Amino acid sequence: MNVLINGTLGRMGREVKALCKRGYRGAVFVMGVDKNSDGREKIYPSFDLLPTTECVDCIIDFSHHSAVSELFDFAESRSIPTVVATTGHTGEELARIHSAAGHIPVFLSANMSLGVALLTELARMAAIALPDAEVEIIEKHHNKKLDAPSGTALMIADAICDVRDGAYINSARCGLAKRAHNEIGIHAVRMGDLIGEHEVIIGTDNQTMTLKHEVHSRILFAEGALAAAEFVKDCAPGLYGMKSLISGERKYNKAKEEQRI
Repeated sequence: MNVLINGTLGRMGREVKALCKRGYRGAVFVMGVDKNSDGREKIYPSFDLLPTTECVDCIIDFSHHSAVSELFDFAESRSIPTVVATTGHTGEELARIHSAAGHIPVFLSANMSLGVALLTELARMAAIALPDAEVEIIEKHHNKKLDAPSGTALMIADAICDVRDGAYINSARCGLAKRAHNEIGIHAVRMGDLIGEHEVIIGTDNQTMTLKHEVHSRILFAEGALAAAEFVKDCAPGLYGMKSLISGERKYNKAKEEQRI
């Protein structure tokens, strides 16, 4: 699997590149894009400078959400499946992602951890099983993280809202107002070099259940991104996510299936 990394010189881009060098899931780093590159080591400062001779099976984007338009202009022009691992997208950027998914397979997730995907599914199941329970989410990250609440916390909250009529997210609780029963509270902690921690608290008057996921190494996200790339590279055009990956739900690209036969 030949991989192009957008944001190659960033913290996560470097982790993905290192795993490719080790041959994780058969991945091979063929080239990358990073605005801070000087053009060495097959890393180019823009998509416009990429050579046309390299075969790319999938793009992994760990750059910045503002790069979506440039990313998909390139990906669509070459029909390359793409994994979007950035967060904090604007409405316009999300619209561009959905538009691209009409032409190429796109894997989008606010968190590339398979463990977080399972946490999200368990939280959704708990919200169904305990319809009267109140739900709060606490997320903790390093002090350099720009967006709050985290995309992962919003992903978990959205999964709960999907199965609860009238539920809504409250990420800015303050003042003297009483907590509304249907609100899903999110609390953001930013300090030090915390990699990522998400805790979902589901409570009624008689019981409390806590679901928690902690990241011990950023390699976890790189592994998840490559697993997503392996999954989406043979998919038909469409929008996929971690739920698709853990459930094995995919629409195969018939042309690629015929090539294998």
